[in-house]
Amino acid sequence: MPRARLLEIHARDLGVIDEATLELSAGFTVVTGETGAGKTLLVGALALSLGLETEGARYALGPATRAVALFEADGREIALAREVSASGRLRASIDGAPASAEALRTHATGLVEIHGQHDSLRLRSSEAVIELIDRAGGIDAGALATARGELALLRRERDALGGDPGERARRLEYVEFQLAEFDAVAPTGPGELEEVLAELTRLSELRDGQGALAEALALLDGDGGDSVLEAFARALARLPEGATYRPVRAALDEALVGAREAVRDLAALLDPEAVDEARLAALEERARVLNVLARKHAGTLGDALAVRGQLEHERAELASAGARLDELDGAIAVAEGVVSTRAAEVRAAREGAATALSAAVEAQMARVALAGARVRFVVDGEDGSRASILFGANEGRPLGPLEALASGGELSRVLLAISLETSDGSAVAVFDEIDAGLGGLVAQQIGECLAELATRQQVLAVTHLASVAARAERHYVIDKYTHQGKTSTRVREVTGEERVGEIARMLAGEAEGEESRALARRLLGF
Repeated sequence: MPRARLLEIHARDLGVIDEATLELSAGFTVVTGETGAGKTLLVGALALSLGLETEGARYALGPATRAVALFEADGREIALAREVSASGRLRASIDGAPASAEALRTHATGLVEIHGQHDSLRLRSSEAVIELIDRAGGIDAGALATARGELALLRRERDALGGDPGERARRLEYVEFQLAEFDAVAPTGPGELEEVLAELTRLSELRDGQGALAEALALLDGDGGDSVLEAFARALARLPEGATYRPVRAALDEALVGAREAVRDLAALLDPEAVDEARLAALEERARVLNVLARKHAGTLGDALAVRGQLEHERAELASAGARLDELDGAIAVAEGVVSTRAAEVRAAREGAATALSAAVEAQMARVALAGARVRFVVDGEDGSRASILFGANEGRPLGPLEALASGGELSRVLLAISLETSDGSAVAVFDEIDAGLGGLVAQQIGECLAELATRQQVLAVTHLASVAARAERHYVIDKYTHQGKTSTRVREVTGEERVGEIARMLAGEAEGEESRALARRLLGF
């Protein structure tokens, strides 16, 4: 069973189509009708619902245009739709939920291939051509993809480790320089600065106190005769004698004795050797360098030491990265060799498959009314992943790109020949007037080819030829009529004698008769 099946196409207010619905056969469905009745517009409606645009449908939009394609894919139904909104813009939806045209195209990928005379050609994509070649040759490029993935991982790891040796060396040199600064200072711990500052404060206070103490002792009891205690004693000696002054004299004598004892105690505290000026200078220098280190790296000595830990870790990583980078460079060289070998193998396989596929498709040319035409599948690139299809309709003329050299009808028929050789039944094939300009035995061959293709995948064809229409399992006719001055169309399925009549009309035009109906019955196998 094919992976995708087109169940229904619905079109409303699209050109001359007021409203039409096609329910498709699982095999081969055809749409026929008079020229200008709107057959191609149905293909345009399908393209619109897939997020695409066709030349005809673009100019056929009306204020109430709606196009819906209902698919069955992977066991579930999916409705892809576009309609003209009240503002006049096209609006997309998937299963009724708002979407974008890009979302429609993404969902439609692999569901359907439209082969029209003037519409986009899927096979102008190199990836699509490679997919055909790989499928035809049974080529599995998985080993190459795996090898490339492994190479990419190795390169990413090398880049993460500073893959440029020069850059890595410069970074290591800078880290070493910063660590050397730490080593030059050699902090004993995060609290050393506070300890140094505390000791410096204590010694500074002691140094400053010794000077003040010496000055105070000189004033209180110096060698000169003008010291405070000498003056005190002289003043005391001048106090009058007598009982009236005796208490005061006694109190002052006691105060003088106490003052002299206090001065002796102060003198005992005076020690010019108590402060080591060299030690004080060393503490001041230590506090300075610790402050510089702290401010440079974080603000506090504890934070700076944390930075040192990070630098040591980075130095270890950079040092070990050198050995790992050497390993990676060796592994990358090996991986590049594997990729090169795998790519060469895949290219050789693709070249062989392209040659075989070219011969197989070329053998189908006569069946699709292109006898003498040449087709070449060409691959290029390290792994042959750049591919194209070359075409030449006439012998003795150079080959060129298929989409550039093939006419609309030729293009459709080449795609039919390719489908006959490569179809895996995974998508719906739509052919719009593939038989334009053909007739007779050639038309019968096209019908046979479409019927053969329909045994492998679902096929919808718009056709003018009875021999093609007669091979279908389901047959729709588009009729054009005029009502109250407005031209419209109606779409109806024909079966039995009604289908015999439509085939006869296609054979003989309006002058159909018993002879044409008899021929129609023979074509239909009635």
